[in-house]
Amino acid sequence: MTDEINFLQRRMMIGAMSRRDFLGRAMAAGATFSAASALFASSANAQEPKKGGHLRLGLKGGASTDSLDPATYTSSVMFVAGRTWGDTLVETHPTTGAPVPSLAESWEPSADALVWTFKIRKDVKFHNGDAMKVEDVVATLKRHSDEASKSGALGLLSSITGIESKGGDLLITLKEANADLPLILSDYHLLIQPNGGLDDPSAPIGTGPYKLTNFQPGVRLTFERNKDDWRSDRGYADSVEIIVMNDATARVAALSSGQVHLINSIDAKTVGLMKRAPKVEVLNTPGKGFYSFLMHCDTAPFDNNDLRLALKYAIDREAMLKQVVGGYGTIGNDYPVNENYALAPEGIEQRTYDPDKAAFHFKKSGHSGPVVLRTAESAFPGAVDAAVLFQQNAKKAGIQIDVKREPDDGYWSNVWNVQPFCASYWGARPTQDLRYSTSYASNAEWNDTRFKRPDFDKLMLQARSELDETKRKEIYRQMAVMVRDEGGLILPVFNDFLNATSKSLKGFVHDIGNDLSNGYVASRVWLDA
Repeated sequence: MTDEINFLQRRMMIGAMSRRDFLGRAMAAGATFSAASALFASSANAQEPKKGGHLRLGLKGGASTDSLDPATYTSSVMFVAGRTWGDTLVETHPTTGAPVPSLAESWEPSADALVWTFKIRKDVKFHNGDAMKVEDVVATLKRHSDEASKSGALGLLSSITGIESKGGDLLITLKEANADLPLILSDYHLLIQPNGGLDDPSAPIGTGPYKLTNFQPGVRLTFERNKDDWRSDRGYADSVEIIVMNDATARVAALSSGQVHLINSIDAKTVGLMKRAPKVEVLNTPGKGFYSFLMHCDTAPFDNNDLRLALKYAIDREAMLKQVVGGYGTIGNDYPVNENYALAPEGIEQRTYDPDKAAFHFKKSGHSGPVVLRTAESAFPGAVDAAVLFQQNAKKAGIQIDVKREPDDGYWSNVWNVQPFCASYWGARPTQDLRYSTSYASNAEWNDTRFKRPDFDKLMLQARSELDETKRKEIYRQMAVMVRDEGGLILPVFNDFLNATSKSLKGFVHDIGNDLSNGYVASRVWLDA
């Protein structure tokens, strides 16, 4: 309840919520009427966000290969950059994950949920001064849903058969019913651009709170406040700078010395030390993201399921949680969904470290010799240590893992989704359908385990159109078991998001959607100094 109340109070402080709405939402979150009234009074009298200053973020996750085309965004730096200059049609609530209006002010499905009508805001301007029109929205969605687009959102939009403007509204037609369509449109790749970005997909002309002023791939991005922003509850700093800092030591030093106001991807080993620093605050946010090792199911020797099972049994998840994540997370079970997702599966036996079972499946696979595991610090915090720990675990089962450390720069373009066995990180998706359709659907651009199963695709489509939640949950359970037992994902831990800020930074919103306040950190915070 605390996070929900904090969110409501902040909305009150910026004048974005009426007293009636505040009281209703606070009581729905578990507060009594008297407690909600007291919270309203304290919110009304609380300090409002301050405008001004130059906000500096020191972020891991940038590379010289980064592009401004939102279709290509994969890492933390471009994820935050996109949220800073652009808007999607729909956002998600930070504590419930429910869809929240953005550039679409409302939506309505047909009775069979096959046709959706979205009311598009009429009072929004792009950074170049042009009015945003529904035709821009149509062009954006068509660009990302084009089979030749290479967009990270391509798999999410595969069920769409029609995108058109009708009477000033956006009309979307689907192959099959999908109650999650509004949440699909919150995907961070789907930033609305003039003419959909077809003229220049790398032109960062959006409707967001800041305008991009400089872009040096793998080095920095700078922004200035959008004075014509259509929203008043964001964009408090005069300017924003995102500095790429892939080295963990450099990030901590920059925050400690006051060079930046926020850093991401804190190594769990340093949390205790950082908490003792008088001007630093560590932020711990549970979420849906996970640290993992990926095997290509269609590439030898990982096209053998016994070898995949051997490696899944050969990893000590408890040790990984304790030694790599520092306890800031939960144990994974080799499918990409945890209890933070609606309709999460239950009753699936937890896979544990078992060298004997690992040895059995390894022998059964017929494979001999080492397997090469590629990793880099940019894969996730502690990824190199995690790979070495995995190597030690597997050795007890008679499995030799050769750990190859790759350069941080270019890891996400040269190793991830290219090499057959590597360390990886995945952030959250709003729903299970989005989680699976992004990286497990056979036609997904980011199917990074090469898990291509027509029977799985069929279940995914069945779950998407199933309106009975009990039946839908059972289908999701079948899908989870299939990925767990036959897929190429080794998922030892779901991580908490660990970031740190200077105490002069205020307004950080803990958001279960994804790291860095679901990418909106630059939009939501302000400086009190």
